Amino acid sequence: MPDTSAAPAALDLLATQRRTVRVLAVGQVLSGVAFGSTLSLGALLAADLSGAESLSGFATAAVTLGAALTAIPLARLAGRRGRRVALTTGNVAALTGIALVILAASVRSFPLLLVGIALIGAGNAATLQSRFAATDLATTARRGRDLATVVWATTVGGVVGPLLLAPAEVVGAAIGMPRLTGAYLFSLLAQACAFGLYALVLRPDPLLLAQRLAREGEPSAVTAPDLDRPWLARFAILAVASSHVTMAAVMAMTPVHLAHIVAPDAVTLAVGVTIALHVFGMYGLSPVFGILADRVGRIAVIVLGQVLLVAALMTAALFTDAQMGVLVALVLLGLGWSAATVAGSALLTEATPVAARPRRQGRSDTTMTASAAVGSVLAGVILGAVGYDGLALWALVPVTVVCVGAVVVRSRSL
Repeated sequence: MPDTSAAPAALDLLATQRRTVRVLAVGQVLSGVAFGSTLSLGALLAADLSGAESLSGFATAAVTLGAALTAIPLARLAGRRGRRVALTTGNVAALTGIALVILAASVRSFPLLLVGIALIGAGNAATLQSRFAATDLATTARRGRDLATVVWATTVGGVVGPLLLAPAEVVGAAIGMPRLTGAYLFSLLAQACAFGLYALVLRPDPLLLAQRLAREGEPSAVTAPDLDRPWLARFAILAVASSHVTMAAVMAMTPVHLAHIVAPDAVTLAVGVTIALHVFGMYGLSPVFGILADRVGRIAVIVLGQVLLVAALMTAALFTDAQMGVLVALVLLGLGWSAATVAGSALLTEATPVAARPRRQGRSDTTMTASAAVGSVLAGVILGAVGYDGLALWALVPVTVVCVGAVVVRSRSL
């Protein structure tokens, strides 16, 4: 008779993975509302409180720097205490940051604003870990799809969040909040709900369970082999970081650029709609890119992402003074980011053994966010020097680097 003793354990593990993905997806919806409703206001608040548009890029720089500085500590915390503790710690940081942003707007303190936004970035660093948490117990055949499902869930909150900007301002004004801070009320509520979800429902902890299975030598029948391919992991980190720099630099300056080409009384609506559609591009088709990554390969989808980024940047450069052109460019920018991030994150996970995953994943997020922080600051300078179209052309540089890296990795794999 065939040995079926392992079947129930395998079935339980697959059920646990499905439940984990569902919990993470709901958490991403809540985090998307919190982050999406405030990120697009960061540049406008920075310009308002500093009195200089050239400093508007410091808002995105602060959020990405906050994420960069906390990605590795949160990853180490996850490695020791599990994903649940790391995610809830990030929620607490974000809640503190939101309170500081509101206070900064009240007392008109630019430095305090940057501190608050940096803490929101720390919360985003934890949110980024959710995509890796979805792969802790995933099989090789479904790793891309499970990761992309969690990434896709951000669409709901990420699209709804920016669309709440205008009504949130009305609510904020009605209760006496400073200008441009009404949306942070929604963020506060969403982050609190995410904290409760992770603390109470994310059980068993997927990373701690994966580590135990790896120590006991049980995962081979259900999850991927425990392989170490550091050169492939380095390319995955490069692809994710470079694609994120390209996206962050252009996206961060788009609200400022729209303020110059749209009527003053329509700026908030234009920014909200543009960022909402951009966020939809980032997350809406991520399941498609996840399926493609599982079927045609991770590197092929990373290259597809670079093609989409080139299309976005050329559209932004050629139609820089047209609101519709900017909107199309931002959607394509989000799609390119999505393809590269989903495929690159899946590639990093499968190129790394379980014991080393939190460390490398934290290193990847740190590289990604630190590079984007520098890129966002430079984007403000470039915008002031050569305009939005010139910024789009400069953003082709990291895209070229990834394409060259893909050729090198392909040749090594042959």
